[in-house]
Amino acid sequence: MSNGGGSVTTWVVGGCVAAVMMPVVMMVAVSGGGDAEAEEQGVGGGLKSGQVPAEYVPWVLKAGAMCDVIKPAVIAAQIEAESGWNPNAKSPVGAEGLSQFMPGTWPSWGKDDDGNGRVSPYDPGDAIMAQGRYDCALAKQVQGYKDSGQATGETLDLALAAYNAGPGAVQKYGGIPPYTETQNYVARIKSLISKYESVDDPPGKLPAGREMAMPLPGNPPVTSPYGWRMHPTLGVRKLHTGIDFGAAAGTPVLAARDGEVTFAGWSNGYGNRVVISHGTINGDTISTTYNHMLSGLNVGVGDKVKVGQRVGLVGSTGYSTGAHLHFEVQQNGAYVNPAPWLGL
Repeated sequence: MSNGGGSVTTWVVGGCVAAVMMPVVMMVAVSGGGDAEAEEQGVGGGLKSGQVPAEYVPWVLKAGAMCDVIKPAVIAAQIEAESGWNPNAKSPVGAEGLSQFMPGTWPSWGKDDDGNGRVSPYDPGDAIMAQGRYDCALAKQVQGYKDSGQATGETLDLALAAYNAGPGAVQKYGGIPPYTETQNYVARIKSLISKYESVDDPPGKLPAGREMAMPLPGNPPVTSPYGWRMHPTLGVRKLHTGIDFGAAAGTPVLAARDGEVTFAGWSNGYGNRVVISHGTINGDTISTTYNHMLSGLNVGVGDKVKVGQRVGLVGSTGYSTGAHLHFEVQQNGAYVNPAPWLGL
């Protein structure tokens, strides 16, 4: 936080510095360890297993249950952006602890949540719960700005901007302030949410008579079909090796068919990309690719996926002029028109 904490995007050393007494302290005021573990696995929309350091899971779940806008995955993503999970972090401007509260702001939100007899931004339980209280208060405040016509935008985005730059800046500019630091802060946290968010996708199935399901929810528009065209960023005529579907940034990208992830990461041109092998279909080896997604992909190499399972979020990374999904089908290693596979 800047107005409430301090910019950390250029100085934080990632990683968790765990205290020996932490597991004992965590038992105080956070009951139901079994329930927390169940929620981490995805029950009730909690956290993705294994992403949050185990000693912090109960606190993140509890802080993320204070209001509808601020979910556990938001709390976790924000902590990564603020301190890299280092409970002893201190910024050059004096912001302290996991959640990077400034000394002047801390007294308004800090409580002895872990019951150890002190109120400290360096106590993870105190810090995470204070973060949840402050986030929810900011969400309520910026929603008020929206309701009165003083600001526009997603409530979560505005709350995160207020955490970084202060609610006064959001009100002054009627939305996310035009500060590079704040804009990058909001974008980074939004991109990290999927890293921590549990995904309880409903069981998917192939539509009747089709080889693949649509890789986006609903019936998204085709903005550029497969075929030869003038490339919008390179300015040369080349084969458009897939289909572009129009969708807002952050829209879930879904596996078109059961398979195994063979690539998940950055690829020049494609940006954040996932490739799924579907084995042999009618004697041909088939793969699908999902491109230009936001960072924080939901799958990794070797993961087995089911049709309809979320693999990432629509973005505009790589050679892209705006948010969309570039979807490809490879048949025996060659790109083919995805339309017949999707029943288009």
